[in-house]
Amino acid sequence: MKLNALMDNFGARQDVKRVGRGLGSGYGKTAGRGTKGQKARSGSRKQATFQGGQMPILRRFPKFGFNNPFAKEYVTINIGDIEKFIASGKINADETITMESLLAAKIINRKLSGLKVLAKGEIKSSVNIIADKWSKSAEAAIVKAGGTIKNK
Repeated sequence: MKLNALMDNFGARQDVKRVGRGLGSGYGKTAGRGTKGQKARSGSRKQATFQGGQMPILRRFPKFGFNNPFAKEYVTINIGDIEKFIASGKINADETITMESLLAAKIINRKLSGLKVLAKGEIKSSVNIIADKWSKSAEAAIVKAGGTIKNK
């Protein structure tokens, strides 16, 4: 076998279709685009959402709702979960519980606008919590257990 005798298999490479190169080529004049109409013009294509001239479905449906770009999103934690994490040793009840301490203990995975404490479950440990928001029943349960909750 010689390097100069190497060839591709028949049909492995196709020649590029050269359109618009005269009538004899078979793809001259209209270059395979047919005659007239929007698709025959250069640079003009119908959008994927075009529905034959009728009002598109995305414009027929009413728009509603509002997304506030300045809305605050809070990390929520229940007092029952706090008690569970204290029992498992992830949280030390003697230290103040903040969003940073919850992040360090990998109880929450990202920092949002603030921390909100909710009252689901029971708390028996005396804990000190620094949070942005809390429910009245959560505050009552924490104070009853001998702990405190205050704002940043």
